[in-house]
Amino acid sequence: MVGPLLRSLCSTARKSLSSSPSLNCNRLASLLKTSPFPRVPNLSRGFSVAPSLASAPATGNALDPSRLRNVAVIAHVDHGKTTLMDRLLRQCGADLPHERALDNISLERERGITIASKVTSISWKENELNMVDTPGHADFGGEVERVVGMVEGAILVVDAGEGPLAQTKFVLAKALKYGLRPILLLNKVDRPAVTEERCDEVESLVFDLFANLGASEDQLDFPVLYASAKEGWASSTFTKGPPDDAKNMSQLLDAILKHVPPPTASLDEPFQMLVSMMERDFYLGRILTGRISSGIIRVGDRVHGLRKTDSGVEKIEEGKVTKLMKKKGTSIVLIDSAGAGDIISMAGLASPSIGHTASNVEIFMIEKRFTHLAYFKFILLSSVLRQKRFTKTPKNTVVRTTH
Repeated sequence: MVGPLLRSLCSTARKSLSSSPSLNCNRLASLLKTSPFPRVPNLSRGFSVAPSLASAPATGNALDPSRLRNVAVIAHVDHGKTTLMDRLLRQCGADLPHERALDNISLERERGITIASKVTSISWKENELNMVDTPGHADFGGEVERVVGMVEGAILVVDAGEGPLAQTKFVLAKALKYGLRPILLLNKVDRPAVTEERCDEVESLVFDLFANLGASEDQLDFPVLYASAKEGWASSTFTKGPPDDAKNMSQLLDAILKHVPPPTASLDEPFQMLVSMMERDFYLGRILTGRISSGIIRVGDRVHGLRKTDSGVEKIEEGKVTKLMKKKGTSIVLIDSAGAGDIISMAGLASPSIGHTASNVEIFMIEKRFTHLAYFKFILLSSVLRQKRFTKTPKNTVVRTTH
C-alpha cells in the first residue's frame, strides 16, 4: 500500500517541477502539504506551558498594523492591574481557570504580586489588542521600563481611595519619557468610602503629578474612566453601580481603540525585532519575545542575533526560526507569520538575550556595509589630512608646515 502511494507522490511532484523552468518552492510546499500521509499529533512537541499546543494548528498571517493596539497596564502595587486583566480577558471570551490567571509563577501566586511582565492579546471589534501586565513593586521596575518601550499606549490604574503613590510616580515617569499618552483609570470606585468628590480630588493629584513630571499638553489632556475591576465594569462617568447591561469593560476597550494610536511600522522593510522578554522551554530552548519594529517574519526564515558594540554591530548567532508563537487569552497558539507592530515570541536562536536585536540577513549585511564604508571614509579622511600637513619644497625635501 505504501509503495504505490510513494510512487504516485514522486511522479506528481516530478511532473509539476518539470513543467516549470525553475524550481518553484511554493508549488513544492503545496504538494507536500497535500501528502496522503496524515500527520500524527503525538509526534509534535509544543510549548511546555501549554501542553495542548502540540495539536493546535498554526494560524494567522501578518496583521495590518492599523488594526493593532499595543497597551501596557501600569500602576502601584495592589491597585488592581492583574484583576483588571482578568476582566478584560473574560470580556473578550477567554476561559480563565482561576483568578489572577496571568500570574503563572508560583512565587507570584504565593505573594499575590506580579514579578514578571506578561503579554497576551485579545480581539475587540475586528482589532487585536496586545495587553501587557506589568509589575507594580519597586524592586521590579526594570520590567516596566522595558515594556513601555514596545507599546504605544498605557492604562494608568490608580486606587480611587488611596490616590497616586510612590510607584505610580515611577511608572508614570517611564511612560511619559517614551511619549505615551496614558488613560487614567480610577479603580475600586465601588467602595463605600469613595465618593465623586474623592475621585475629583484624586484626578487633580494625578494631573499635578503629570505636570511635575514634565508632561506635554497632549499628555496632560488624558482621558479618565471609572471602574471596579473586582465587579468587572468600567464607565466613562462616575457611578457606584452601572445598570446590568453596562456592567462590562466595553467602554474601556472602546477608549483604547479611540485614544491609543496604532503602531507606525512598515511591512515592506527588512525584519527587525528588539528582544524585551526571554523565557526557557525544555523542548524549544530559548524563547525571545518582543515587538517587531519592521518587516515580516515567517517560520523557517534565516535570522541573525545582533548586538551593538563600540566598534559597530556584532553578529551573535545565525539561525532559523523554528516556531512563532502568540499568546491569545490564556493559551499559546502557533502562527505562520507575523508583521511589523505585533508582539510575538520566537524560537530558533540560543544566544541573544534581552536588549539584543533579531533581524534577517539583509539587515546585518546593510549594517556591515555601513561599518566598512565608515571605516573607509575614516582612512580616506586621515590620508587627506596627512597630506595637508606636509608640503614639498622645490628641492624635493619634505618640510612640515605650521598653522
